[in-house]
Amino acid sequence: MTARVRTTLVAACALALSAAPAAPAVASPATDGHDATRRALEAAVADGVPGVTATARDGHRTWSGTAGAGDLRTGEPRSERDRYRVGSITKTFVATVVLQLEAEGRLSLDDTVDAWLPGVVEGNGNDGKRITLRQLLNHTSGIYNYTADDEFARTYFTRDGFLEHRYDTVTPRQLVAIATAHEPDFAPGTDWRYSNTNYILAGMVIEEVTGRPYAEEVRRRIIDPLKLRATSVPGTRTTLPRPSSRAYSKLDGTATEPTYDVTRLNPSLAGASGEMISSSADLNRFYTALLRGRLLPAKQLTEMTTTVPARPGTAYGLGLIKRQLDCGVTVWGHAGGIHGSSSEAVTTRDGRHALAFNFNGDWSGDSDAVIDAEFCGD
Repeated sequence: MTARVRTTLVAACALALSAAPAAPAVASPATDGHDATRRALEAAVADGVPGVTATARDGHRTWSGTAGAGDLRTGEPRSERDRYRVGSITKTFVATVVLQLEAEGRLSLDDTVDAWLPGVVEGNGNDGKRITLRQLLNHTSGIYNYTADDEFARTYFTRDGFLEHRYDTVTPRQLVAIATAHEPDFAPGTDWRYSNTNYILAGMVIEEVTGRPYAEEVRRRIIDPLKLRATSVPGTRTTLPRPSSRAYSKLDGTATEPTYDVTRLNPSLAGASGEMISSSADLNRFYTALLRGRLLPAKQLTEMTTTVPARPGTAYGLGLIKRQLDCGVTVWGHAGGIHGSSSEAVTTRDGRHALAFNFNGDWSGDSDAVIDAEFCGD
């Protein structure tokens, strides 16, 4: 749900698990050009990540590698076929659907939020009449991030709160109401700040325009045409499909605290901002198809890749992060974090070279080092 892989989201389950010995890294025989990436996966596990799975595509060649444990109780290693929660990578799927609707003439990015969701964004200085759909998608709306709300954080991200509420269903309107109980961070269009509320609203707009839930539109327009068989929008389903690994968190403690299994949760707390499940191979297929123009006409793809300044070293388009690596390579994609799961999916602008990976823990590991190793290493 955040823009960073190493998420600050925390969660809990009743049983603390003791760490099992990490499994060695494994990969397909064709490892040429990916030795640095293998070392980066192993370094993440040495840093404390329970396990990592990664898949890269470079031209017509595919490489997969894993390191560490997928299950700390049994010692079962991670699998290159693992399904995992992708968090805010969901945002790219949602933005793609909005841009497809624009291409069909069913909405405009310059439409206001209030034009589609009258009265939903109001109060405490919030005004949906002043916020455009484009500003939702590039995080320049100024709407408060509902996951930053203190009460929401206590309810879903602390140990005791998560234990009590991990299976609760939360509606998009409830999440927006949490956000609009706060004043905006800034006037629309005057600054940039990442807010999960923006994409909760974008999902609501998709449903208003099409008459179908955003999840159905994502399946119909992206998942099914691209045959993303490991990708799903779970709604309120609490389990992960097989094959999958367990997801772990240190809860609201430090890295020296016990490790907790947080695999099962009701992802409605993330909704259109970060609920989806996928695999590394599917994510590579999705971003490659997107940036090669298979999902959007040229005009909409240009809009998607038109960026505003974001965090140092990055710029944000419409559901896409642009990152300039130290070696001069530019990659596009998104990061995602949700309880016990931290993911990255990036590709070059031509779609030729793609990488997606997942840490099944949310407190350690250097995701930037994995990306740099793949695109800049030996």
